[in-house]
Amino acid sequence: MTRANKVRAVIALAVLAFSALLTATTPPNLGIDLKGGTRIVLETRDTAKADATAHTTDRTMEVLRQRIDGLGVTEPELVRSGDNRILVDLPGVDDPTEAAEVLGRTASLSFHPVEGPADAAEAKGKGGSDEGKPPGSAADGDETDGRALRDESGQALQLDAAELTGAEVAQAKAAIDPERGGWFVELGLRDGGKDAWADVTGEAACAPEGDPARRVAVVLDNKIISSPQIDPSVACGRGITQGTTQITGSFSEAEAKELAALIEGGALPVPVDVVEHRTVGPTLGARAITASAEAAVLGAALTAAFVLFVYRVAGLLTVIGLLSYALIAYAGLLAFDATLTLPGLAGFVLAIGMAVDANVLVLERAREAYGGGEGRKRSLRSALTKGFKGALSAVIDSNVTTLLAAGLLFFLAAGPVRGFGVTLSLGVVASMVSALVVARILTDLAAGSRWLRARPALSGIAARGWLRAKWERSSPDWMRHGRRWLVVSGLALAVAVTGLFARGLEFGVDFTGGRIVEYTTEQSVEPDRARQALERAGISDAVVQSSDDGGEKVSVRTEKLTAEQEKAVDDTVDELGGGADRVRDELIGPSIGEELRRNALVAIGVALCAQFAYLAARFRWSFAAASITALLHDVVIVAGVFAWLGMSVDGVFLAALLTVVGYSVNDSVVVFDRVRTEWAADRAGRLRSIVNRAVVRTMPRTLNTGMGTLFIAGSLALLGGDSLQDFAVALLVGVVAGSYSSLFVAAPLAVELELMGGAPKPPTPKEPAERKRRVRGPADTGARV
Repeated sequence: MTRANKVRAVIALAVLAFSALLTATTPPNLGIDLKGGTRIVLETRDTAKADATAHTTDRTMEVLRQRIDGLGVTEPELVRSGDNRILVDLPGVDDPTEAAEVLGRTASLSFHPVEGPADAAEAKGKGGSDEGKPPGSAADGDETDGRALRDESGQALQLDAAELTGAEVAQAKAAIDPERGGWFVELGLRDGGKDAWADVTGEAACAPEGDPARRVAVVLDNKIISSPQIDPSVACGRGITQGTTQITGSFSEAEAKELAALIEGGALPVPVDVVEHRTVGPTLGARAITASAEAAVLGAALTAAFVLFVYRVAGLLTVIGLLSYALIAYAGLLAFDATLTLPGLAGFVLAIGMAVDANVLVLERAREAYGGGEGRKRSLRSALTKGFKGALSAVIDSNVTTLLAAGLLFFLAAGPVRGFGVTLSLGVVASMVSALVVARILTDLAAGSRWLRARPALSGIAARGWLRAKWERSSPDWMRHGRRWLVVSGLALAVAVTGLFARGLEFGVDFTGGRIVEYTTEQSVEPDRARQALERAGISDAVVQSSDDGGEKVSVRTEKLTAEQEKAVDDTVDELGGGADRVRDELIGPSIGEELRRNALVAIGVALCAQFAYLAARFRWSFAAASITALLHDVVIVAGVFAWLGMSVDGVFLAALLTVVGYSVNDSVVVFDRVRTEWAADRAGRLRSIVNRAVVRTMPRTLNTGMGTLFIAGSLALLGGDSLQDFAVALLVGVVAGSYSSLFVAAPLAVELELMGGAPKPPTPKEPAERKRRVRGPADTGARV
């Protein structure tokens, strides 16, 4: 083993050991869509007294944290996003409306003497609920002084001015009365509140029993939540002096804990609005994980079998390298505490297939090097060394363009697009480590063994491959029909664009905003019948869909739902389905959908410009333009297929489309890297012939890489269930389109662009000072001959 490989071996062992240790000791950070629970996105807003800045949002987040802790939610997670948004993950919580109400309240708490009965016509509705306010919309302040409110039983009471507020409450906790068995809330008062409480209770104790004036009203956000009578043991004029008191009111355990959490949390520094919430049942998340695992096992097994069949011993070492890739990439997610979501999980599974590419590039270059040698020159080790050296520039350029896109997606996009950028970046780095470090060490060790040198046919390097051998014998001239390939692509684009205009894209709530609720039912539900029933219940804009995936599923999509309408939807589906369980509930505000669309388009646009600039600098402007055009060709084809099939376009689809973008650019870079190499070796040749030769020699790599990716995507489509099928369909179409476009769109288009500017003239080679001829191709490759 050479000194360089010894260094690589030490690095590889250290990385693998650290990755294994991290994997064994650190649990993954699963998103709500995988572990079940509720995610709520809150947006702080300005008031006349305070602005919604990063500082006030952080203070608001701390108050929310206290409220959530008081509700007993295990392992909640709160993260500030930007200056005025808070992401709240509540594992195990399956009622997003209730959770949103608890988090969104201002908790404006006050204690009022009761003057006596009030005119029922003047009193606010029972419990003082803010009619017309959406759930999670905070009140701006307390306006109960001197007002008439209805108590918890519906009786109208005239309230006096508040004697003390929630600011005087030191602590609040729910407790159960061991004698009576009822739940109550015990309050601990601060020093200033003790005297005020003694005054208000002492004055109320002077009224006779049964008189409303003997009561004290506890008001939360303009709502009487409790109005207990002062106990007969309290002396008139003296009141309760010990600084603690109990709020009773026939509370259930949940109501007592909720009230205690609100009171102890105090008022929010600024009001908050619920702009998004997503709820996934634990069974749905478990099914997604199981489906992804099954798809990963099947796809990886098929990919491994294919690689072993084509490359034999070298294929076996490639499979080991892929296992190391999966370990390193997964450990990277753990090290950065990245949240693994459903799109990220599917992308991670798919990346195993795409990681084959770097290894295939090396092995195909090694096959060429071995076949070009004669007699003693046929050496497995030297062929592999040349293979790694020849593939290095393509591997670096393709991965750099992908990292550029991933980095920009992370910094400019939001939601699932940003998370995809993290997963993609980690996958690219892990792929380079596994292919250029781990796989190189393994193949170097194998190539140096006497056993394999005596049996070169088993190495997978000595064999040319039947496709490569066939095309080398026949020398097909595909670029002769370059314009015909472009016409075929133009026709495919016309069909796709027709679908986009004629049928349009079926945007999901991720982009349009709205509410979607999904149920599993005991029996099938006819969408038309459910739609008619919902119309009778006053919900006229509902879109009802049903599917059968090992159990009946029904989804209802609307613009918005009030609490009454939500109950009507639950009851309707339950009745028609013979019983129903809610497994998913999503609410996306219009601002969130618009922001996701805008940020995604900006991020993708900037990423394309960055990729064009990099490719133009590394190759030629014509090659960069052809690559970006091929990429757009693939995106339009995938979008057109979704339009014709009426499939939903949501965050998962967007993640799949971004995967296709990365795959397409990667393919085109490999082709043009080969064009650069061929042009450097044959400067006097015709550009069309050079490009054709590059395409022919790249074709085995394109097919072998594509097969590995298709095995994974096909497994996701077969086993992934409803949640992953759309993702898999987008990938299947995108991989086929990307493999075609890199060879028969990007390549002939680059030729046409070069010819439009006249005969291409590569730079004239110069004689360096060290007297070694330096040959330059379309761009400086640094190759020396």
